[in-house]
Amino acid sequence: MRYAYAITGALLLGGTAIAVTSSPNVGAQTAQNEGMQAAAPAGAPASLADMVEKLQPAVVNISTRQRVQVQNPFAGTPFGDLFGQGQGGQPQTRQAQSLGSGFIISADGYIVTNNHVVSAGAEGASVDSITVTLTNREEYSARLIGRDPATDIAVLKIDAKKALPFVKFGDSAKARVGDWVIAIGNPFALSGTVTAGIISAVHRGTGGTYDKFIQTDASINQGNSGGPMFDMRGNVIGINSQILSPSGGNVGIGFAIPSEQAAPIVDTLRRGQSVKRGYLGIQISPLGEDLADSLGLAKNRGEFVQGVEPGKGADRAGIKAGDVIVSVAGQEVTPDQNLSSIVASQPIGSRVPIVLLRNGQRQTVTAIVGERPSEDELNRFAQSQDEDFNQQQDNQPGGAQAAQQSLGISAIPLTPNITRQLGLATDTRGIVITAVDASTDAGSKGLRRGDVIITANNRPVTSQADLDAQVKAVSSQGRSAILLQVLRRGQPAVFLPVRLRDK
Repeated sequence: MRYAYAITGALLLGGTAIAVTSSPNVGAQTAQNEGMQAAAPAGAPASLADMVEKLQPAVVNISTRQRVQVQNPFAGTPFGDLFGQGQGGQPQTRQAQSLGSGFIISADGYIVTNNHVVSAGAEGASVDSITVTLTNREEYSARLIGRDPATDIAVLKIDAKKALPFVKFGDSAKARVGDWVIAIGNPFALSGTVTAGIISAVHRGTGGTYDKFIQTDASINQGNSGGPMFDMRGNVIGINSQILSPSGGNVGIGFAIPSEQAAPIVDTLRRGQSVKRGYLGIQISPLGEDLADSLGLAKNRGEFVQGVEPGKGADRAGIKAGDVIVSVAGQEVTPDQNLSSIVASQPIGSRVPIVLLRNGQRQTVTAIVGERPSEDELNRFAQSQDEDFNQQQDNQPGGAQAAQQSLGISAIPLTPNITRQLGLATDTRGIVITAVDASTDAGSKGLRRGDVIITANNRPVTSQADLDAQVKAVSSQGRSAILLQVLRRGQPAVFLPVRLRDK
């Protein structure tokens, strides 16, 4: 292992001057570091040792023992039994172990960690036991009190014969970029490791529905998951959860679940209850550059409604596919505060005002918040774009004709015969794509032969001329993308922004 060492000079930190005696007598010289003490930056302690000494006993190591079924790679061959992998090619059970961190939040032994620390790490695996190790090396068997996979939070309980050291949550809403923070955990099974840094960003999303992470440059590595992030008052303002790293090691980008989000969930799980969230019954897309341009709106202000679930709160309030929701209950919808997290935090049964844009017009509706269904139920309603809509397609028959069209799309009217061949509802109206120029944005986004365009620029289209007319209308308004509503066999219709050809 290669180590890099750094020496911090007094000038870098505004430290005290160093007195050096100049004398021909070698024995009278003073060592360079004699009496040296660097001054702390304004607002930071000269040392974190006193605070760490008090906090460290409340941080624990968490390990699990798991059973994992593995398939015999030699099953069905003469070597199957030779390698002792079972009879008849049956999967065999192997032992596995995972390591992580956590912290005690009560004297009677309630512990917070990440859900992924105490979950089976692979398909077909199961967790047999959870062990908690304190800083004094005492070990306890832990039981799982509750978990919330959506936010990656879990609560454990250990039974000790004495009161345990514990820490409490602080208020992450007061955290600011540039504030000093400390992370304590067990990276690579090195228990009690302390790192420090600053808050690099707040409300950071990494792709999850409820992401509002605190980003930090304090070193966080594998094994830190579930450990606490402390502010300079010793309060827990985050649960270290993820890292961004091309190598698997720390590169100065770590993420923690903020306490303002975690504390209410922990309280719910600690009471033995499941976490319930608000729900409107809509499928949404971020208002990214292409989608915003196709609508003539500012990007990252609001979210686009792809679909509405019949009979749910949004449907009853009159929200429709193609609307852009800009605020809920007085809170603006932005990338830092997405629609899902705002709605999830609303009390079930409450009436909330929703501001939306429809065909450029601002409207306000009132919706009654329902309870979010299970993930299985949500998957049945999911109208997310199929992966085929995001994969490059090869040139198709008729590509030369498509290349001459305004979007690189060649289409014909949808006739009853074609409707039957595509297995669509008899009342479907639109144009069916016969070819797509793969060099265009339409091609790169996966539009293909057999897809049906229902609307363009929120206007019905029944011919290639209709499509071209809407492209001209969009172009004349200075927009560089058009919004298409596309239907594919066996899937619900989706809205897809497609960039216009460069002139």
